[in-house]
Amino acid sequence: MAVQPTIACVVPCHNEEAAVGKVVLDLRAALPEADIYVYDNASTDRTVEVAREAGAIVREEPRKGKGNVIRRAFADVEADALLIIDGDDTYDASRARDLVNLLFEGPYDQVVGARRETVSAAYRAGHATGNKLLTGAVRSLFGNDVTDMLSGYRVFSRRFVKSFPALARQFETETEMTIHALHLRLPTAEVPVDYRVRPAGSESKLRTFRDGWRILRVILDLARRERPSLVHTVVAALLALVSVVLGIPVIADFIRTGTVPRIPTAILAAAIMTIAVLVLLVGYILESLMHMRQEQSRLVHLAYAAPASRSSHHTRPRAGTDPVPVRNVSGSP
Repeated sequence: MAVQPTIACVVPCHNEEAAVGKVVLDLRAALPEADIYVYDNASTDRTVEVAREAGAIVREEPRKGKGNVIRRAFADVEADALLIIDGDDTYDASRARDLVNLLFEGPYDQVVGARRETVSAAYRAGHATGNKLLTGAVRSLFGNDVTDMLSGYRVFSRRFVKSFPALARQFETETEMTIHALHLRLPTAEVPVDYRVRPAGSESKLRTFRDGWRILRVILDLARRERPSLVHTVVAALLALVSVVLGIPVIADFIRTGTVPRIPTAILAAAIMTIAVLVLLVGYILESLMHMRQEQSRLVHLAYAAPASRSSHHTRPRAGTDPVPVRNVSGSP
């Protein structure tokens, strides 16, 4: 008899007493064979007690920040498919089976639950606009079609989890996940899932401007590290432009009079042009180092087997459900 792949669910929580119990029960109904872990992130309410009463395995991560929870969970939890979902009951946890099945059927390394509003109040205007802007920035920098970069509802293969560095500390962890998949060109799919308002008594920890700025800084930093030749070329071009603007009058004077009356300006223009050339060369050196690091990450990823197909019992859609619409985002398996 074939051994069935193992499944684990990770639910990061900070003060989610009002919602976490329902999330755990919905996950248990959708994936009765899965291990469900609630990672309490320094809660001051009854999150831990409610999660245990619902039947979850509760673990603690005292360092605040969703990124810290993901880093801990990815290191500790062993499973062939690992699902993450926020503990605020805004995502439809009953669709967990669809996401997991798709991961194995692909096989994919990541399946993202792309949010679809059920009511207008579910997705604040500032968050929706910020998500579109940040997703557009990633698509421009990394050249791929991603519709919901900041979704917190995802399923990963074991090889994604064990090759993911998890360096983020806060809400920018979803950005890091997206760019990791694009960086290694991992097969990824999206499934539309309902996104609804929080239950009464549950408060959002995401701050539009503060966390949006943090995510934008992460994107720029990742662009510097993952696309060094592009970033350094832009910086070098700007420096070269300044040098040319400063140097043209000096050259014009020399052609007209045969002398260089503005020696300090000539020295400054030459120095800036030298810096521009050095910046460009450093960019190409970093690009070579990035390719070496990318090769190492790829080899770590390939050290783990692809997600194995599941039995027909588990791959069959639930009764009364429609086929799941799928978008292949970053390559085919």
